[in-house]
Amino acid sequence: MKKLFLCLVLCMMSVATFAQKEVTVKAGTLVPLQVSNPTKAADVSVGQKVAFRVSRDINVDGVTAIPYGTTVNGTVYEAKKSSWWGTKGRLGIKISEMYGPNGEMIPLTNGDVYVTGKNRTALSVCLCLFLVWPACFICGSKAEIPVGYEIQANVAANTLVRIN
Repeated sequence: MKKLFLCLVLCMMSVATFAQKEVTVKAGTLVPLQVSNPTKAADVSVGQKVAFRVSRDINVDGVTAIPYGTTVNGTVYEAKKSSWWGTKGRLGIKISEMYGPNGEMIPLTNGDVYVTGKNRTALSVCLCLFLVWPACFICGSKAEIPVGYEIQANVAANTLVRIN
């Protein structure tokens, strides 16, 4: 009888140990993100995924709902490298969702990144007209996002997240 009672107590303790807690991440919650790898407009193409990571824990009701380091993928919607006549590079990335620790999809909004290089068209045209024709080969600066570049996205809708 003691063995049966002991087994029952251990089973109940193990169930309590593995029980999952659920928290709601509210719409509008800020999610700070950092770029994981250096990204240049010349190296990516439209539709390609760019990796970001959550730069600090997101706590809800004293529980970590989204842990530090969670990977978030953004999708490139514009990638133009700098070119002749001083045309600047442009890089646009849209972040629309992430996946929580247990695979729940968390919709994000306001997570767009748009970076441009410096335009040198006026310099190129003026030098070409008044000095030398090879000035048309002056390029604008490149659009690039360094590692650690920080942005913030917001949770788009109230989302239920299970925590182990």
